[in-house]
Amino acid sequence: MRYWFPQINFSKLRLLDPIRFLVQLFWLIFFRQEREYEANKVEAEPIFHVERRKHARRPSNTSNANGSDTNNNASAGNVPFAANTGPENSAQTVHKSAQAQTKNRNFFQKVLRARKNVIRNSINLVKHQWVQNIKPYYTRKGTDAIQAFGDVGGYKWMNSGTARILLTVFAGIMVSFTVSLPVDATSQAIMLLVFWATALWVRDVQKRGALLLMVVLSILVSSRYLYWRLTQTINWDVPTDTALSLLLLSAELYAWTILVLGYVQTIWPLQRHVAKLPSDMSQWPSVDVYIPSYNEPLNVVRPTVLAALAMDWPEDKLNVYLLDDGKRKDFAEFAEKVGVGYIVRKDNSHAKAGNLNHALKLTKGDFITIFDCDHIPTRSFLQLAMGWFNEDPKLALVQTPHHFFSPDPFEKNLTMFRNKPNENELFYGLIQDGNDMWNASFFCGSCAVLKRGPLEEVGGIAVETVTEDAHTALKMHRLGYTSAYLNIPQAAGLATESLSAHIGQRIRWARGMAQIFRLDNPLIGKGLNLGQRICYANAMLYFLNGLPRLIFMMAPLAFLLLHSYIVFAPAIMIALYALPHIVHSYLTNSRTQGRYRHSFWAEMYETVLAWYIMRPTMVALISPKHGKFNVTAKGGLTPTTFFDWEVSRPYLILVMLCIVGFLFGFWRLATGPTDEYLTVALNLVWVSYNLIILGGAVAVAEEAKQVRAAHRIQVNRPITVITRSEHAYAVELVDYSDRGLGLKLPENCWLEENDEVDILLQDGLSSHSFKAQIVSRRGNLAGAIMQVDAIEDQQALIRATFSRADAWVGWRDTSYQERPISSLREVLAVGARGYKRMALQFAPKLGPIFAVLTKLGRFLRSLLPYFPGEKVN
Repeated sequence: MRYWFPQINFSKLRLLDPIRFLVQLFWLIFFRQEREYEANKVEAEPIFHVERRKHARRPSNTSNANGSDTNNNASAGNVPFAANTGPENSAQTVHKSAQAQTKNRNFFQKVLRARKNVIRNSINLVKHQWVQNIKPYYTRKGTDAIQAFGDVGGYKWMNSGTARILLTVFAGIMVSFTVSLPVDATSQAIMLLVFWATALWVRDVQKRGALLLMVVLSILVSSRYLYWRLTQTINWDVPTDTALSLLLLSAELYAWTILVLGYVQTIWPLQRHVAKLPSDMSQWPSVDVYIPSYNEPLNVVRPTVLAALAMDWPEDKLNVYLLDDGKRKDFAEFAEKVGVGYIVRKDNSHAKAGNLNHALKLTKGDFITIFDCDHIPTRSFLQLAMGWFNEDPKLALVQTPHHFFSPDPFEKNLTMFRNKPNENELFYGLIQDGNDMWNASFFCGSCAVLKRGPLEEVGGIAVETVTEDAHTALKMHRLGYTSAYLNIPQAAGLATESLSAHIGQRIRWARGMAQIFRLDNPLIGKGLNLGQRICYANAMLYFLNGLPRLIFMMAPLAFLLLHSYIVFAPAIMIALYALPHIVHSYLTNSRTQGRYRHSFWAEMYETVLAWYIMRPTMVALISPKHGKFNVTAKGGLTPTTFFDWEVSRPYLILVMLCIVGFLFGFWRLATGPTDEYLTVALNLVWVSYNLIILGGAVAVAEEAKQVRAAHRIQVNRPITVITRSEHAYAVELVDYSDRGLGLKLPENCWLEENDEVDILLQDGLSSHSFKAQIVSRRGNLAGAIMQVDAIEDQQALIRATFSRADAWVGWRDTSYQERPISSLREVLAVGARGYKRMALQFAPKLGPIFAVLTKLGRFLRSLLPYFPGEKVN
């Protein structure tokens, strides 16, 4: 029962729980939509089974990775455990509880199934009438045509160029007619209600055709809205209104362009599988591994170098190079100690691109693998990534995801690490896979393999722009080379630690993409197919969103403050055209992107960056050679929580303007003409939404404390601990870093602080023993510091933790299909948290009042329906 009624504790009922029960029951029966989950259990598995797709296949070779990382408790099998298995009836109790929960779930599933059967039977009745009464008429009329159609092999006629042209023309005529059809308000409402009902009906149908239908409906509704805006909503008689209206319209045209290009880009992700390597290892090519560094500390770079050395590849064909643009003595000593190449140059021209090109001239490997100095590769990286080069002779690049084991500023400051998809998840989880369908997946600067021949043919890594990675891929695509994206996290690194560093990184990306758009525009020039042009153009145009985002933030203030009609139309028509456009875009994006980015979160991400990327992108479009490469700081600490007033200044100004506009709106309601009430109300809703998004931007500006230099990776893995008295305990590894471990101890384990132990960790079929000291003990949780001063011990520890083949399997949970309404609640909560944080900065004594308001909000929320199994705070 608790699964279906998560807000009710049936063992301790409260006064209003009967009301909660009835509200939840009513919602479950009549309104609940099935949430789709896949199995969340992730077990350690062999190297070539880490990709859980139906298309994945195991390469014939296994090298040193055969059966890797499967027997996590193998080391514990030969020692007597002192663990207590607990009461004999504990398993029975758990089993009975699970049976009861399953029984309750089955009951409600029957109720929901009955509801669906009623709807399905109604549809079948209509279908039956069609088959019996209408279909025979058309069948009799078209028997000869149908027979001829079957004779030529079904739909093969559609493969001819003439047929495709005719279909395209016909589709274009129908779209134009639908978009431009003039109707009155009632007809418009009926049309859009039909579209909306269709989108809601097919939203949960997990078929490609259903998704295509939602995309078509969204484009039709949005295009109809834009046509209406262009033809009927601009007041040409008032210059101020005309100027402001055209400014808003330009932002809407930009948003429509990004929307349509995004649909094309992600409509059919390729989901590439792992390709085989030759069974004869003598045929494997030589690989040079480049690890560029400039100002990062050695403790950040060391794990990456050690993990690169541990990759499963023939030793005589693997060469690791540390490219030190900082020319540091301790780096040179470390490189010599571990046996990797150390390369420096006389100057730092062209930053990272120049560093890589300098190394390219000094090495001779067939392939180049590049890792940013904080990206730690798994030992299976090369074996999974290299196979596709044998499948496609024209392949020049294989890119894998950038995975981060530390929280970015949004995740850290909003305490949502691993609870919500982060900002990068959409790009590496979906967009790059969509690009791969069009042969347009591009180089992202790290975690990639490039073929030396094509790279040298384009002159090495591009130096004309500050996003050298994407520009290099564009050059190779222009020459007819192909690329591949393997959506399996095989390396992990550090995310930006602070909001200011995060903004600085995005400024560089935005400036570089604008530079490429200006200097080497993918929409013109030779060598690219239509799909590649669309994918590259969308990637570059996206970073021009700074100005449009600010326009959308300021637009409602034009009416509330200046009484300017930037949309010159009756409020009811604005609602009938604009709201369906917004609703359909959210529904469709939720269907396509919901597993990788929740609805409404994109607005918050873009709002945080809008002010800062607007100027560099505009400058880059005018003067593309202006600007320089800036290195993203990694490995820093935040000793205390603080509010970044400098970064948040633009948001605070926008917040104050929106509040003023909000107050003016109420003044207009009190004093203005009655025929403007609906217009004022629409603008108040708009400015209220903007205030919510701005609240989230303010919330992110409060930097959370970060005092750990080494980030802990959460896991759930059995290991063995042996004490100095030779007692062995089967314990659970709950987290690890490059120096320490977190342990969950059994009840009868007598380990105390300062005890010295041996930790047994698995590395494939072998195990390693590490000396460690218990430094903390709280209940059944203990912390241990590893004594791994020797390079051999450090490398063994990296290989058994960060470098495991299955180290990052299960981190990306894409089983949950989000719902826009639930996401809106999340963003509302984040926005409220932002204003609370800002208020406490000015008046800390308001803390008790906010505590009461928080309790009141939780109480009111408990009266509303919850999704089954949803966590209740």
